[in-house]
Amino acid sequence: MEQFLSDREKGPDMMNLIMDQWIPVKCTDGRRRIIAPWQMAEAGVYLPDWPRADFNIACLELLVGLVYMADPPADEEEWHGRKRPEPERLKERLASFAPAFFLLGDGPRFLQDHERLDGAPNPVDMLFIDSAGGQTKRNNIDVMVHRDRYEALTLSEAAMALYTLQNFAPSGGAGNRTSMRGGGPLVTLVDPGRELWDLVWLNVPFGRPSDMKALPWMRPTRTSEAGQVVQPSDQTRGFDVEAFFGMPRRLRLVEEGGRITGVIQKPYGTNYAQWQHPLSPYYRLKAGSELLPRHPRPGRFGYRNWLGVIVAQPASRQHSDGLAELALIIREWNGGRRGDAGPEDSFSVIVAGWAMNNMSPRNFIQSRQPVRILSVDELDQLETLIKAAHMVAEMLNRALVPLCSTGEAREIQREEFYLKTETHLHDCIQKIVRGTNPASFWLRVLSRQAWSQFDVLLRSGLVDRPMKEMEKIMTAGKILGLELRGYGRAGDLLFTALNISRPEKKGKTA
Repeated sequence: MEQFLSDREKGPDMMNLIMDQWIPVKCTDGRRRIIAPWQMAEAGVYLPDWPRADFNIACLELLVGLVYMADPPADEEEWHGRKRPEPERLKERLASFAPAFFLLGDGPRFLQDHERLDGAPNPVDMLFIDSAGGQTKRNNIDVMVHRDRYEALTLSEAAMALYTLQNFAPSGGAGNRTSMRGGGPLVTLVDPGRELWDLVWLNVPFGRPSDMKALPWMRPTRTSEAGQVVQPSDQTRGFDVEAFFGMPRRLRLVEEGGRITGVIQKPYGTNYAQWQHPLSPYYRLKAGSELLPRHPRPGRFGYRNWLGVIVAQPASRQHSDGLAELALIIREWNGGRRGDAGPEDSFSVIVAGWAMNNMSPRNFIQSRQPVRILSVDELDQLETLIKAAHMVAEMLNRALVPLCSTGEAREIQREEFYLKTETHLHDCIQKIVRGTNPASFWLRVLSRQAWSQFDVLLRSGLVDRPMKEMEKIMTAGKILGLELRGYGRAGDLLFTALNISRPEKKGKTA
C-alpha cells in the first residue's frame, strides 16, 4: 500500500479522503477544527460542521459507512466491548483502504467512474441537489432552485458534494439514476447526545470488514443501458458495504489549479434494486410486496410523522397493518441490542432528507425527535394516541372546507393542530411510562385544539359572509362538535380507538 500511495502522490493535489484532514467539525468546547476520518474517535469531537445541512447528514452517513467498511463490530458482544473510542486502531484499519479514496489522479477515484469520461464539463453546480438543471435554466423557472452559484469548489467541498449527490441523488433526466433509496431518501440516526464517536458507533451495523474491491469505483462501472439492475450481495440483510458508497451517477471531477471547476457526466450509472439501507425506514404498498424507501414530506417533521419512522408498527400488534419497517439500526436499538438506553432524555433520533417533487427539491427537512425505549404494550398505546390525532385532524379538515377554500390553507391548519398538541403528547408518553392511561386526557386536548382553530376562523370575517355560506359553516361546526363527543361514524371510530365509552344517544338530538 505504501508504494501505491507514493506513486499516486506524484501528481498534483492528490487529496486522500482517508489519510488527509478535510472534514470540518465542531468540538464540545466550542472550537472548530478539520479532521481526518479516523479522528472522529478522538475526545472532544462533536459533530460535522459543513455550511450545508445536507452535507452534515451525508457526512454522518459517510463516517458510519467508513467504520462499517473497515472495522465493524462482528456482533452485539463486540459492539459492547468496543464502545470506548480507539483512534489509533481506527486509523490503522482505515489506512488499508486509502488506495481507494483518492479524489483525483490517474487511478481509481472516490465515487467516480472507473473509466475516463469524454465530453464537455458541466458547472460544479450540478453536484448540489438544489441547483437548477438544464431544462429549468432553459425555461427560466429556477425559483426554488438556484443556478450558477459556484465557479469552483475546494477539494474538500467537492468530495462532500460528490458523496451527498451519489447518496441522495434525485431524478436527473434520461438515464441519470436516483440513489439506491430513490431521490432524497429519509435518513434516521440514533443520537445518544454525546460525542461524535458515540453517535457513529451507535449506528454502525454488525458485520465483517469489507474487501476494497467491493467498492464500486474499484471496478468497471456496472451500467444500466440495457436495463441491468444491481442487487445486494447479501440478500438476507438487503445491503452490503455498497449501501454506503453507491454510484447511481457516472461522474468525473475536473480539476484546475487545485480546485474543482467542472464535472463530466454520462448517463446510465448503476441501477439499484432490492437494497435496504440500514439507516432508512421502508414500507410496503401491500402485504408481501417489495419494500420501498420512505421519503420526507415537505414542512416540519413532528409526531404526525412518527409511525413507521421512529415508532414501530409490528404486524403482530392489533392496530398495525404490518406494512412499515423502521430502519435496521432503530429496530436494533429498540430491541436493546445496542446497549442500555442510559439517561432516557439524552437520546434522540435525527430525521433528515430532501423533500422532493420528482426532480425538484422542495426543502431539506432536519429534526431531532426525543425517543425512549418502550415496551410493546406502551408502543401500542402510543400508536393509538397518534392515530387518534390523525382522526381528529381529519375531522377538523372536513369542518374547515366551507371556511378555507384551498387545500393549502387547510394544510396550514393541520400543521398548526399537530404543532399545538405536540407538547401534550410528550405528557401522555410520561403517563404511559408511569402506568396510567392518558386516553381521556388526550381526547380533551385534541377536541379543545380542533374546536379552538375552527372557532378562530369562524369569527374572522363573520359579518362579511353570505347567508348560504354561514349555513354551511354552522352545519360543519355542528358536525365537528358532535364527532368530537363521539357521535356519528367518525366519532364512534375515535372513541372506539381510544377505548372510551361513547355517550348515550338521546333521541333525535344525538
